[in-house]
Amino acid sequence: MNKNAVYLLMLEKLEVDLDVLQRAAQTAYEAATHEENVAENKYDTLGLEASYLATGQARRVEEIRQALKHCQAMSLTPCNATHGIQSGALVNLQAENGSEQWLFLAPDAAGLKLSHDGHTITVITPRSPLGAALLGKQQDDEVWINVGGVTQGFTVCAVD
Repeated sequence: MNKNAVYLLMLEKLEVDLDVLQRAAQTAYEAATHEENVAENKYDTLGLEASYLATGQARRVEEIRQALKHCQAMSLTPCNATHGIQSGALVNLQAENGSEQWLFLAPDAAGLKLSHDGHTITVITPRSPLGAALLGKQQDDEVWINVGGVTQGFTVCAVD
C-alpha cells in the first residue's frame, strides 16, 4: 500500500467534496433569498427552512475547508521506530476475530472513506479513541479500546 498515493487520494476527495458542497451552499443561499420564498403569513416557513439549510451548508463547507487546510499542512514522514505511529501513518489492523482494516491517521477529515488498491481505507484522527490508542505503537503491538462498554482488541500488522 502506497501511503503517498493514499494521502493524495484523501486531498483529492476533500477538494471534490468541498467543490460539491460550495455549489450546494450557493443553491441553498439562492433559494433562501429568492423573492418567491418571502413568507406570506406566519405559517409560511419555506423561506425560514431554506435559510436553515443554507446556514447548515455554509457550516459544512467551512468544516471541509478547514479539514483540507489541516491535511495539506501535515507532513508525511516515514514511520520512525523511536516515535511509533504518528499523524500521517498508514496502518493495517487486525481485530481479534481476524478481520483487517486499513486506517490513515490524519489531523482532520475523520470518517472519510478512500478506496485504493482494492482496499477501503478509513481516515481517523488522534482525537478518536482508536487514533489516540495507536499513537506511539509499533508493528506487532496490541491496541485495546473501550467503545460503549465493550473492550476491543487489535494487532498492528503493518505501519507505513
